[in-house]
Amino acid sequence: MPNKKKPDEKTKLKAKVEEIKERSKRRMTKIRSARGSAGGNTVTDNRLELLITTVNRSKAEFYIDLLQSFEVNMQFLALGHGTADAKMLSRFGLDTDSDKAVIFSVIQSSKLDAAISALDEKFRTIKNGKGVAYTLPMSSIIGTLIFGFLSNNRMAIKDGKENA
Repeated sequence: MPNKKKPDEKTKLKAKVEEIKERSKRRMTKIRSARGSAGGNTVTDNRLELLITTVNRSKAEFYIDLLQSFEVNMQFLALGHGTADAKMLSRFGLDTDSDKAVIFSVIQSSKLDAAISALDEKFRTIKNGKGVAYTLPMSSIIGTLIFGFLSNNRMAIKDGKENA
């Protein structure tokens, strides 16, 4: 004979699960609306990318200044030396100067198209200003204050309070 208490327990359990799901939905709705009222500066609005630019060492400072105009708050410069010989470089129409600078810049995705366009234009028009630029997406950043700094967001939100 089947026990009648088991269906009652299952019904109670299902009701409890539904109640928990409903509470979770309400909390998420509340969190999303709070983010929207905080100026719309959510993580998805300010995705960050690592822009890596390789240029001649003599032009490194110029390109650092150019990239900084796109609200890049953090840049790192590494000195490099090309490995291709002069014959290979001349085939590609590149300068035979093998002393290079590699610039690592953290930039917002929304500013990326404008920055790449500016770099492309400068690569074509500046004498000995050729270079290579590419990006890598950043999937996570630890800490809201660090993210706020890297995304040039002066109003970082922490624990529901705004810090300047």
